[in-house]
Amino acid sequence: MKQKRFILPESEIPTRWYNIQAEMKNKPMPMLHPGTKQPLKAEDLFPIFCEECSRQEVNTTDAWIDIPEEVREKYAYYRCTPLVRAYGLEKALDTPAHIYFKNESVSPVGSHKLNSALAQAYYCKQEGITNITTETGAGQWGAALSYAARVFGIECAVYQVKISYEQKPYRRSIMQVFGAQVTPSPSMSTRAGKDILTANPTCQGSLGTAISEAVELAQMTPNCKYTLGSVLNHVSLHQTVIGLEAEKQMAMAGEYPDVVIACFGGGSNFSGIAFPFMRHKILEGKNTRFIAAEPASCPKLTQGKFEYDFGDEAGYTPLLPMFTLGHKFQPALIHAGGLRYHGAGVIVSQLLKDGLMEAVDIEQLETFAAGCLFAKAEGIIPAPESCHAIAATIREAQKCKESGEEKVILFNLSGHGLVDMSAYDQYLAGALV
Repeated sequence: MKQKRFILPESEIPTRWYNIQAEMKNKPMPMLHPGTKQPLKAEDLFPIFCEECSRQEVNTTDAWIDIPEEVREKYAYYRCTPLVRAYGLEKALDTPAHIYFKNESVSPVGSHKLNSALAQAYYCKQEGITNITTETGAGQWGAALSYAARVFGIECAVYQVKISYEQKPYRRSIMQVFGAQVTPSPSMSTRAGKDILTANPTCQGSLGTAISEAVELAQMTPNCKYTLGSVLNHVSLHQTVIGLEAEKQMAMAGEYPDVVIACFGGGSNFSGIAFPFMRHKILEGKNTRFIAAEPASCPKLTQGKFEYDFGDEAGYTPLLPMFTLGHKFQPALIHAGGLRYHGAGVIVSQLLKDGLMEAVDIEQLETFAAGCLFAKAEGIIPAPESCHAIAATIREAQKCKESGEEKVILFNLSGHGLVDMSAYDQYLAGALV
């Protein structure tokens, strides 16, 4: 059968984001002030983040938070995104499973990251902020924020992890086309960067390092705030437009997922697809499984410890109760740069502790094999990050083939890989490990 797409009209773009914290039986432990070690209040975050995002970060009571109309208008440039029945992949795997994917690669910047970038840039603009800073790994978040900053007339500075800056020059170009200043991290432009390079002159960087530099620059620059593309609660909140749409689209298809899968770096796209469906597990006892697929070289969910840790390498951020490999951890130089982060968001960490979700770690070669198979079957070349979700989906579909079970699997295609072709070149040449 040919590929089948389920499209919602623009009028179905969600009017509210879903805040899973309000309905969790075990709330996440509080974030702690790095100086006083006391639980954080929203105002403690005001020096770094815009005020509305700070309030959203610590909101554990409101299950639904209104999406500003101006943000919804910008969402309409690309939302609602398609839900696709992957008949081609099902046929290639010869599986009885029904496989669906939510295609977030159709956004102007090619990934789901724009869902939060537009919201954060809007709130900064409303507050009168003129400059924003951020970090980016593979460059998906940096590209999204650069575009969102341009939409709302704000200057943007991005610290891109050095290995990705070198591996993915076109991501850098995209950010610069939108007018952002892009700096490879670690750099000599901040104290954090200088300290890291002094200790290790050949350091190729990590998301933790880039966060330190972006936070420091925000604190040094007048009328400037820091923005984040994953990990924190308000970012996960903004991404729930993905799952809220997918709920309606699965109903159009006449099915409900037995398994929901997404790749995992800090948690933004996993939260986006999973949390709206997970509320039915929490409130109604639905038996859906939720699987986060992370790289074997950065396995915080499967091998990390649950403890308070900094979100960045230099220790500028609040202390987060999370599964972590340690904020000094330097991940291997894999091409899935967006997944090279040492910790997990506090909400996801609590959900994993409570057994409401599970995690798998997958090696790089398996992910690229999965990405190539998906491209041949469905005609979309996925980002290296998204290949982890596809690999986990293939594993589940193969289990269905072995057992004969006709399960419904939903995964999030978080972005396309059309500016990641150097990674595919290396894989096809047998040069990846």
